[in-house]
Amino acid sequence: MDTNKESNSYTIKVIPSGEGKVKSVRLPVTLLKYGLGSLAVLGLLFVGALSFAVYASFTAKSGSAEINDLRSVNSIQQEQLLQLSKKANALQDEMDQLTSLEADLRRQSGMAPASDEGSGGDGTHDGQGGPYTEPDLGNVREALSQVERKIAVRKESLQSLQKEIKARQEAMGTVVAGGFTIQSITVPSIWPCKGDVSSPYGLRWGGSDFHPGIDIANDMGTPIVATADGVVEVAGWNSGGYGNMVDIDHGNGLMTRYGHASQVVVTAGQHVKRGQIIAYMGSTGFSTGPHCHYEVHVNGQVVNPATYL
Repeated sequence: MDTNKESNSYTIKVIPSGEGKVKSVRLPVTLLKYGLGSLAVLGLLFVGALSFAVYASFTAKSGSAEINDLRSVNSIQQEQLLQLSKKANALQDEMDQLTSLEADLRRQSGMAPASDEGSGGDGTHDGQGGPYTEPDLGNVREALSQVERKIAVRKESLQSLQKEIKARQEAMGTVVAGGFTIQSITVPSIWPCKGDVSSPYGLRWGGSDFHPGIDIANDMGTPIVATADGVVEVAGWNSGGYGNMVDIDHGNGLMTRYGHASQVVVTAGQHVKRGQIIAYMGSTGFSTGPHCHYEVHVNGQVVNPATYL
């Protein structure tokens, strides 16, 4: 290649190896510079594109792996959250069963209902509804907080029940002999019959009536027994609303009354023992169904029979 300084160009000569004619190509310097610059730019663009492609491919693979890892972690967390939600729901069900059991014990023993009883209904209706919502950390945490609050309430209520039972035991007139606790046979201390407490002692019907005893409901003809040793004072019909009624004097100012019987099987003046059948359940007198109305009198005054059950 010869340089032609006068014309500021380059001449490229092509000499064949044989006897062919020599060919010459003249290239201006400016054109050659632009050509070389263009090749350099194209080379840089190619290298940059290749580098970007390699980086993008690596980033895509890394991002895909990271997304898969996040999805796997999220799936595990959702499964753990679901299990936690199920445990919270199971704990809530156990709390509801415990609340129901305490309510049954209080009704059967004639004790006053727990302070929180009745706030959730009587359990005779079970309608449910609402939108379906996936459990999340917020609502599961709130559910657990509610269970914790109910546990605290249930604990306080059970402690109160324990105190009431202890007070009842102390009021039963127990004595200690030879290291054993023996209950006086003349102090009422057992249930007069089997059944459910359908009406407790005290105000009822919105405060319009005072109930001087407890009503224990069961099937017609259920045996009614004396709750302590004593002497039958009254055995027969009562026109004051008790229907067939039995009164037993246990001495020391204690008297028990059993009303609404279908049949009385003892007579006035008869000595009876604790647990002895004195009548059969009925619905005589002022009554809406078969039950035994049971009263305890101390020195002529009615008291809550629950203390003597």
